[in-house]
Amino acid sequence: MSIQVKNLLKVYGEQKAVNDISFSVQKGEIVGFLGPNGAGKSTTMKILTGYLQQTSGDAFVCGQSVNVHPLETRKKIGYLPESNPLYYDMYVKEYLGFIADVHKVADKSKAINRTIDLVGLGPEKTKKIGQLSKGYKQRVGLGAALIYEPEVLILDEPTTGLDPNQIIEIREVIRQQGKDKTVLFSSHILQEVEAVCNRVVIINKGELVADDTLLNLQSGNDAKHHIIIEFAEPVPQNFFAGIAEISALQELEKNQYKLSTGSPEQLRRHIIERALQHNLNITGIRSESQSLENIFKALTAPHGLSKGEETPAQRPAPQKS
Repeated sequence: MSIQVKNLLKVYGEQKAVNDISFSVQKGEIVGFLGPNGAGKSTTMKILTGYLQQTSGDAFVCGQSVNVHPLETRKKIGYLPESNPLYYDMYVKEYLGFIADVHKVADKSKAINRTIDLVGLGPEKTKKIGQLSKGYKQRVGLGAALIYEPEVLILDEPTTGLDPNQIIEIREVIRQQGKDKTVLFSSHILQEVEAVCNRVVIINKGELVADDTLLNLQSGNDAKHHIIIEFAEPVPQNFFAGIAEISALQELEKNQYKLSTGSPEQLRRHIIERALQHNLNITGIRSESQSLENIFKALTAPHGLSKGEETPAQRPAPQKS
C-alpha cells in the first residue's frame, strides 16, 4: 500500500479531531477524501505528511511509518496544503527552482520547464508570485508538489480559486498523475470528485463513514436507487400495488413514473412481467443512481440540532500552544 492509515486518533483537549480511522490507498488509485468542514480531513493529511503528530495509531507511506522515518516518507510525498504557503517576493521560476534544489532534483532547468508546462504556468512564469491571481498561485503550489516527481500526491483542495476552465485543466493533470502515482485529494466540489475518482473515503466528525467505489455507493442497497419507466398507454389504477420492491412512487409526466427501490434488478423484472400481464407497452426504462452530493448529505448531515447549533465537527479545533 502506498498510503496506509491504521487506527489513527488525534485529540485536541476533549475533542477528537480524528477518531480511530483506518483506510489505505494503492499505487495508481485516485481517491477523493471528503467530509464537511472540521471533519478531520486536513488533520489526517497533515499527519500523513509529518506536519502533525497523532495521539495514537499509525500512518505509513510506501511501507514506512511517518513517525519512525519522517524524512524518508516526506521525500516520497508531494503535498499541496489547504493554505498553500508561498514566498510572494520570489518569481515563479525562482521558487520552483528553490523547491527543486531542496529536493536535489538532478536536471533542475528541465524539471522547471516540464512543471510549468504541466500545470499551465507559461503565461505567468516570469512574474513574482505575489502578483499572481489566486488561481495561478494555486498552480504554483501544485507545481511545487510535482516538480521532484514524488510517488505519492496529497492534495488538500487543489482547485481552490480556479475558474471552470482551469479546474478542467488541473483535473486532467491529476488524472494523468494518477496513472503511475498514488493520489489522495480533498475537495468540496463533488462533481470534480465524480469526474476524477473511482473511489471515495468520507469522514464525519472525525469518524470514517464510507470507504468504497463510487459505483457501489451510488447503487448501494439503500432504497434510494431510482427506476424511470414510461408506458405507451395509461396504466391501470392499481398497477403498482403489491410490488414489494417499490419504496416510493412519483408520477413525472403522463404515463411516466419514478420508482425508488433498494432492489433495482428485481423491480425491473416485476414491472416487465406485470406490463406483459396487462398488455402494456413499455416505451422506456432506465436506472438513475444517486449523485455523490446526495450520498454525501445522507452520510454527513447533522441530525437533531436546534437552529444555529453547531456539531462538534463544525466547531474550530483548539490550537496547541
